Amino acid sequence: MVAIQLFLAVAVISVAVYRRSLTVWIVASMVLGAVVGHLWPTVAIHFQVLGTIFLRLIKVIIAPLLFGTLVSGIAGHTDLKRVYRVGLKALVYFEIVSTLALLFGFAAANISHPGIGVHLPSIAGTASPEFVTHSWSETFINMFPENIAKSIADGQILQIVVFCIVFGEALAMVAKPYREPMVNFVSSLSETMFKFTNLIMYLAPFGVFGATAYTVGHLGIGIFLPLLKLLVTMYLVLIVFSLTVFVPIARIARVPILRFLKALMEPLAIAFGTASSEAALPQSIEKLEEMGVSRETVALVLPLGFSFNLAGSGIYQPMALIFVAEISGIHLTFSQQVIMLMTLLISSKGIGGVARGALVVILAVAASFHLPMESVLVLFGIDQLMDMGRTVINVLGNCLATVAVSRWEGEEGLLIAEHETK
Repeated sequence: MVAIQLFLAVAVISVAVYRRSLTVWIVASMVLGAVVGHLWPTVAIHFQVLGTIFLRLIKVIIAPLLFGTLVSGIAGHTDLKRVYRVGLKALVYFEIVSTLALLFGFAAANISHPGIGVHLPSIAGTASPEFVTHSWSETFINMFPENIAKSIADGQILQIVVFCIVFGEALAMVAKPYREPMVNFVSSLSETMFKFTNLIMYLAPFGVFGATAYTVGHLGIGIFLPLLKLLVTMYLVLIVFSLTVFVPIARIARVPILRFLKALMEPLAIAFGTASSEAALPQSIEKLEEMGVSRETVALVLPLGFSFNLAGSGIYQPMALIFVAEISGIHLTFSQQVIMLMTLLISSKGIGGVARGALVVILAVAASFHLPMESVLVLFGIDQLMDMGRTVINVLGNCLATVAVSRWEGEEGLLIAEHETK
């Protein structure tokens, strides 16, 4: 058995060296971490530091990335009348679809219960985890910052999002000579944070290896059985969601589904291979313009969608948070899940285009609800595989939203018009 595991470790390392792909490296690191954790558990638990460092580097992205993406997306358009009209249609669409996605995720988690039967032992020297309940009034009040620096320092993602939205609206109303330098700055900040994220993701194999080795060494290899159940459940829900939500929307907007999917095969393949919506954005823009959608609509709706309409991530986030609570031995009541739903409706906004962006949201929401961070680390071992699927749904959903809004704006896209005349 030991020989088989060592052979498996050597095989995946060889494949990773040959392929030189971050995705392959991450999967190989997960397998290698599981082998090391199973064979040498007393050594493997010391690799927790790698996962912890990676966690910290991801957390540091949140505030500047939110500020750059949200403010540039809102303030980067000077025709506020058109922005309000198209933006209102898009935002209503986004809120409906993203709410449905979260509800699908909560329903799937409550039906499958992927974390039941797995309990994390308490760690010496730390207090037992406690779930902090929030009343409706407290949740609403806590959305608004009293000191933005304090909100950033405390990791209050809800308050940061509200500040960015109001700041973006105010900036859009400023005269052009004063607005443009700030818009250029936040756009540059956004692009820089994307590159910053890409650099951090090169450390992902080390973080995944450390998290997986520690998890298996500390809890045993059996921890991956509920993870496999979580993975299968999520992919099934993604398929059901696409058939029951995306297909009817396409029918209502009179979008030829098969040709629409064929035109988007390249950006969807990029999204699946890189697990990053941002990597698929250039091709998505190009393909949408080839369909006949105006550049103005694409430029407004698609970036907003990557901040406000991440259906795949919306499905995954509640499933992951309930999983984290279950393996921590915490039972979430219906009212607590409703409050978590309201939190996710806001806190999930603004992380578009970032690899493992949903995991960033999970970390932030788990921290705000005082769920144990060591339980979140369990997700690292398989998050790459889940991110690939949910990113495809994110990109597909935003491209469909752009075409639908274009249609409702009266733009006769070539892709649509050709099929309606046949």
